[in-house]
Amino acid sequence: MQVPFATFETMHGNIRSEVLTKIQEIYDKGWFIQGEECRAFEKEFAEWNNAKYAVGVGTGLDAISFSLRALGIGKGDEVIVPSNTFIATALAVSNSGAKVVLVDPERETCNICKNGLEDVLTSQTKAIVPVHLYGQMAQMDDIMEFALKHNLKVIEDCAQAHGATYKGKKAGTFGDVGCFSFYPAKNLGALGDGGAIITNNKTIADTIRCLANYGSDRQYHHIFKGANSRLDEIQAGVLRIKLKHLNEYNEERNRIAKKYLEGIYNPKIQLPIIGQDRMHIWHIFSIRCKTRDDLQIYLSKRGIGTVIHYPIAIADQQAYLDDKLAKLPIAEEIAIRELGLPMFNGITEEQIKYVIDTINSY
Repeated sequence: MQVPFATFETMHGNIRSEVLTKIQEIYDKGWFIQGEECRAFEKEFAEWNNAKYAVGVGTGLDAISFSLRALGIGKGDEVIVPSNTFIATALAVSNSGAKVVLVDPERETCNICKNGLEDVLTSQTKAIVPVHLYGQMAQMDDIMEFALKHNLKVIEDCAQAHGATYKGKKAGTFGDVGCFSFYPAKNLGALGDGGAIITNNKTIADTIRCLANYGSDRQYHHIFKGANSRLDEIQAGVLRIKLKHLNEYNEERNRIAKKYLEGIYNPKIQLPIIGQDRMHIWHIFSIRCKTRDDLQIYLSKRGIGTVIHYPIAIADQQAYLDDKLAKLPIAEEIAIRELGLPMFNGITEEQIKYVIDTINSY
């Protein structure tokens, strides 16, 4: 049996006619940037997240970069980032001119926590970027308490956490800004690149909108040295359609994850742990195994697709060698043991059982 790591076949098949009709509608209107679809999606996405404002941008990386700039973070500042995130989180800090400061996550959930924050705090620390990794939120009470105590800005990286909650409150609504990616593989994915921010602060939202539009608040009037990073009409139109189904997409992923959690019993496999008071949306079902590479080969030979997420820790990436970032043990451990199992909308019961049985036989 073949089980891909991910496929859009079922998801996109179910909404094919609606998406193609929407694309044709936008095509016929002839308005492709800064139009009605983007503004409608921003309104709907803000409301879906229980936030006041949303601003569409070109990528999730840009969402974090512009948020840092809008909050006044720049050269000479330090920003705390988890050591085991995708490199985009760190790149956004570097793009702002600030210095990346790494802290290890808690070993159980792989999410940033209060442990180690005080140890890396300096007079230059101005912000923290908690990442809600794999679809599970960090323990935001502790993060916000730490930030309030030290007067730090909080920019949530929600690129993998569309709809995840902590104590009933959605990702992106705890800090100053929540930043999202709509890369196609996300739980809410476009048909290309895309991103957005949510916030309850109008000044921040207006500033990010300007930064993403050449620094312009009105035509040919530029108040910032901005960039060109806007969510286009076709992507916004597709996202509006998918947003209506996002709750059911997330519910299906939870059903799949529950079957994995209940069915996999191989002692060689460390299953993911759900933290207290959290709703995981399972962007990635991430296991750990001391013989990860051998396990991946074993599964591949039996037709099961897997993906290793972040096999090189940020501190070990060539791009950051000159920065001499701290090499932290938990990040290094996760990098050599993590493996993502098949997780996609439309996976069949037979495929799920085959994955479970194959892993248990390893």
